[in-house]
Amino acid sequence: MTLKRVILGILTAIAIALVGLSLVASWNQPQIQSRLELYQTNLLLHASEWQGENNQSANLSSARNNIVGTDPLNTALTQYQEARDSTRKTLETTQAQVKEIQSAIASKSEDNTLNVAQNKAASESIQQQSVLLNELDLRLGILQQASSGKTQAALQTWTNLVERYKTQIDYDSSVVTAKVLTGIWSNPAQLLPDAEPSIQKSLDGWFRYRALAQLYKLQERSKELAALQATEQATAEQAIEKLAIIVGVPAIALCIGTVLLVGLTVQWLLQRKQLDTAGSGPVLARNASLTWDVPWDGEIVWQVLVVGFFFVGQILIPYLLLPVSLAVLKLNPATFDPRDKAFYIFATYLLLSAGGLSVLYFSVKSFLPLPEGWFRINWRGSWFLWGFGGYFVALPLVVLVSLINQQFWQGQGGSNPILPIVLEGRDNVALAVFFGTAAIAAPVFEEIVFRGFLLPSLTRYLPVWGAIAASAFLFAVAHLSVSEILPLATLGSVLGFVYTRSRNLLAPMLLHSLWNSGTLLSLFLLGGGAS
Repeated sequence: MTLKRVILGILTAIAIALVGLSLVASWNQPQIQSRLELYQTNLLLHASEWQGENNQSANLSSARNNIVGTDPLNTALTQYQEARDSTRKTLETTQAQVKEIQSAIASKSEDNTLNVAQNKAASESIQQQSVLLNELDLRLGILQQASSGKTQAALQTWTNLVERYKTQIDYDSSVVTAKVLTGIWSNPAQLLPDAEPSIQKSLDGWFRYRALAQLYKLQERSKELAALQATEQATAEQAIEKLAIIVGVPAIALCIGTVLLVGLTVQWLLQRKQLDTAGSGPVLARNASLTWDVPWDGEIVWQVLVVGFFFVGQILIPYLLLPVSLAVLKLNPATFDPRDKAFYIFATYLLLSAGGLSVLYFSVKSFLPLPEGWFRINWRGSWFLWGFGGYFVALPLVVLVSLINQQFWQGQGGSNPILPIVLEGRDNVALAVFFGTAAIAAPVFEEIVFRGFLLPSLTRYLPVWGAIAASAFLFAVAHLSVSEILPLATLGSVLGFVYTRSRNLLAPMLLHSLWNSGTLLSLFLLGGGAS
């Protein structure tokens, strides 16, 4: 066994351990999808307040009803109750895990290094989940009061929040706000000092509007109430426009994708006996069995993945290069605002890409010039249609898999850490930088590695369909969120299918860019409508 293989073996073990720990750590983390659903619900609540002008036609009112539904308040109440129950269940599970870990630490029967790290991560998770539970209770109470006037249920929800902190000296602002809300909706009302600042601090969007409206009514501040209602009407109209984009555009794309998918499936069933590996047969059969001429063996593939992708991206940059660079510049990422985070993530991704592509280049350098068809980029041809068509076909497939996946994970399992930053950000410069990272840099780098190099290399050992499946699975695992493995593997399979048929990297790059761009646009619209 050569020294190179020994080093690769060690790095492989480290990479597997780090990836495994990351996937385990994401197990109890909330999915971004759960938050997206609540953000969309918040937009629906804003839209439900829209009254329109007296001279506006009944068609506009009908369109508004079609968007928000017949009973948006009860729909929102159900969603927030489910989110609250899910968060409480996760909190209780994590608390039980902490007790087990602390018992193991106390027994001192083994090396506690891993237990201490797990205890710290679980304790931080408990803190985050407790804060989220408080926020959900505040909002749930307002929804209970607003839907059918369930005031007593709302008061009980806020009272339970306060009771959880009855024996604690330190508590967050949600407890104070719960007392404020209890006071303004009690009979008779009790106006606490600093009621308005508490509401402004702990609530946003439609929930802030409802609480402030109740407060202004009690304080008989008609001028402020009129201004608040006017602002809410403007926000409600914008919410309807955003919902039309968020719901309408994907719905149209989903219909187009479903029609394409059905059509292609029918074509495959009718013409599956007419496979043509030369590329002149039916669209689904085009290049179906045509493999690449692979001049290297599996050790080179192993080297590129382990060293170029996992070692550089998971060890070298995050644990060595970036900490040293930040220490020299005296920067602390924890203090970064959204714009700084955007540039930080962009710079990190460029370093990761440069490192990974450098390892890829030096790994295959001795085989240059490469056989025909490798890393092919051709601005002519039908790559544009393949990219767009692949995007439409991917939509119904990924949506279907995601719906099934959601039933299993119940809102847990983690997500890409960039997405919450985009969702909560309000900075257009930061959004542009995130777009550069997700819609340009990521598609270029990931498609070169996973479709340009990995998939063709695997055809030396696997049939084309097997290479597509294997590369899609590794592509999904590389994103380090256990709940996203199935949806991303589905997307990766479509990306691989598009590449093997088009034999042009521009096609999966376009598909990948469209997918990430659509996600960013939805996050931006939802985030902007939440407050």
